[in-house]
Amino acid sequence: MRIRKKEVAVDSLTAAELELVTKVSDALAHPARLELYRYIMTENRRMNKVCTKDLVSAFDYAQATVSQHMKVLVRSGLVDVKNEERFAYYFANLGVLMKYIDAVKKYTIV
Repeated sequence: MRIRKKEVAVDSLTAAELELVTKVSDALAHPARLELYRYIMTENRRMNKVCTKDLVSAFDYAQATVSQHMKVLVRSGLVDVKNEERFAYYFANLGVLMKYIDAVKKYTIV
């Protein structure tokens, strides 16, 4: 007779977690947004502020393209914007990223 381990029930996502997963997954689904987000995280770790002109000079994207991608990242909650004088500075919101990772982990098989 074979003894089976008790199966662990996977927690279902709450409505808020489901919305978070869909927004963040959508934001990270485009390669350009993934590159922009990674750049912002790296620069923030180095204690550098990042504005749109920094992103335009670091990547081969037009300013309008960068702005459109940043709108999606900000809307998803992955990036926060702080306005100082006439510039908008972007900061990676790692709390949202961690919540996203935790929600996605609920679907992994242990």
